[in-house]
Amino acid sequence: MNTELKRDLNLLDIFCLASGAMISSGIFILPGLAYRQAGPLVFISYFLAGILALAGTLSIIEMSTAMPKAGGDYFFITRSLGPLVGTISSFLSWTGLCLKSAFAIFGIAEILYLLFGMPFILSSLLLCCFFVALNILGVKEAAKFETTLVLGLFAIMLVLIIGGWKHISQENFTPFFPHGVNNMLATGGFVFISFGGLLNIASISGEVKNPSKNIPLGMILSVIVVTLVYTATIIVVVGVLPGDELAKSMTPVADAGRYSFGNLGYFIISLGALLAFITTANAGILSASRYPLALSEDQLLPPVFNLLTKRRKSPAISLATTGLFIFLFLLLDLTTLVKLGSIVILTLYILTNIAVIILREGHVLNYRPTFRVPFYPWTNIAGIILFILLIIDMGFAAIEISVSLVILAVLIYFLYGRKKHKVGYALLHLIERIINKKITSNTLEEELKQVVIRRDELKIDRIHELFKDATVIELNESLELDDFFKLLSHKISDKIDLNENEIVDLFKQREEEGSTVITPCVAIPHIIIPGRNTFKLVVVRCRDGIRFSRENTSVKAVFVFFGTRDERTFHLKALSAIAHIVHDQKFEKAWLKAKDEQQIKDFLLLSDRKR
Repeated sequence: MNTELKRDLNLLDIFCLASGAMISSGIFILPGLAYRQAGPLVFISYFLAGILALAGTLSIIEMSTAMPKAGGDYFFITRSLGPLVGTISSFLSWTGLCLKSAFAIFGIAEILYLLFGMPFILSSLLLCCFFVALNILGVKEAAKFETTLVLGLFAIMLVLIIGGWKHISQENFTPFFPHGVNNMLATGGFVFISFGGLLNIASISGEVKNPSKNIPLGMILSVIVVTLVYTATIIVVVGVLPGDELAKSMTPVADAGRYSFGNLGYFIISLGALLAFITTANAGILSASRYPLALSEDQLLPPVFNLLTKRRKSPAISLATTGLFIFLFLLLDLTTLVKLGSIVILTLYILTNIAVIILREGHVLNYRPTFRVPFYPWTNIAGIILFILLIIDMGFAAIEISVSLVILAVLIYFLYGRKKHKVGYALLHLIERIINKKITSNTLEEELKQVVIRRDELKIDRIHELFKDATVIELNESLELDDFFKLLSHKISDKIDLNENEIVDLFKQREEEGSTVITPCVAIPHIIIPGRNTFKLVVVRCRDGIRFSRENTSVKAVFVFFGTRDERTFHLKALSAIAHIVHDQKFEKAWLKAKDEQQIKDFLLLSDRKR
């Protein structure tokens, strides 16, 4: 069964998919509700929510670059905190995106009813079928559709901001804090659902070209641009609309367009709202469908959910199931949707911050993000505390629904997934580090190794095979050079048509011609052996160091080459590759961090070198 998704998404696709999922009900409907809670400075609530979203996104970006896989935050959290927590996070993410898409489809259906009198249920069903079919055609086709709509949406928003700015009345901003500063801050949590599109990119990170570059740039740019657009738009809306009218409005941005440009402005902004609902619904279905796919790949859901179409490589069953549940969620009311969606997103940000801490402190060697959260761990800890406080402000009704979802996920895990799931996770590595006892296998390391190879499109060349087949020797005590050569000769004598004494003499002769120590930590002894077409590598780690000479008394990494004369060209390439690896400033720390022989090999296989 082939579950490998195509990598079709570029930087513009990432930016537009994230932005399209964010610019929707959060700006076209929520400002009126948020104004009732925060007053004229509600734009600060949006700005603060954007700052918090950016802070929470940093952990998602780090793990997305380390593990660009379908399922996004589910995959990260499972590999960090284990399958139970991963199952819970997946159901929360999937539900949150389904709810967000459901409301977007609700908005489209309402517009169709107002314009053409089309029955709500019928139009909702047809819209769900349309977006599912679009995404079954392929992620690239869905992304192209999304990009076109989002660029048009930004153009409309820019027209409103520029044209409406001159109609702003300063009187609409007084009093600044009619409901108090605390309400204004709490409203930042209420509107946090507006930034839920950032999770979309994590869930489709396995389909991104050059994820190391495009994921960080696309996600950071999208949240910055959307935060600025939200803030500027809310300033115009508050400045143009009288307070009592804004507090009652369910179409505040369109109403502001009417005040600024007349009925034409109302029509254009309504068109923008329609585009926003379409982009949110499309991006939501695209992203949400990747969660059942990821759960199925890990055997936490039946295998039918990871079936892909032969031509487009689209998860058709997962998409169809997601579309069905979105249709069912259309019966939920707006307030519940907003609060539940915000709680889901905040909870996932908490879990992703915890996951980063676990992955780093668990010293998982093959966890190799190309973007790292700045000021770790203080950024993560501060985010966790702030997000918990915002959840508390949401009230018990929405929290109770979230708890019900958690209970459902727990039941599914224990009734189906627990017996089948065998993936390793970083929490065990952290426990192993604390108790100083081996309790983990290399399951997680091996999986992450394959992810990095695919992410970086590493070429499986002859040097890669040399590292893969190398003999690894772990020494637990310091040795003199003569003793080391005797030990080494004993280990490799069965691979060479020479006796142990002859091998020792060759190593000593090479060392007398010139020291093979290239850094205080590294040596590369090498000898020529009889025969043809033979070239081997022995990797030695000695934590206490080998005494190569009076000047080099603690060599901890020894790369021993022995090959026939006809392999001289490859010998030089191998020497160059090792030299490139060991001259990295972080080499010694990473070398000593490896837990066993397999991790030593993985370190070499994934190291940055010319290929």
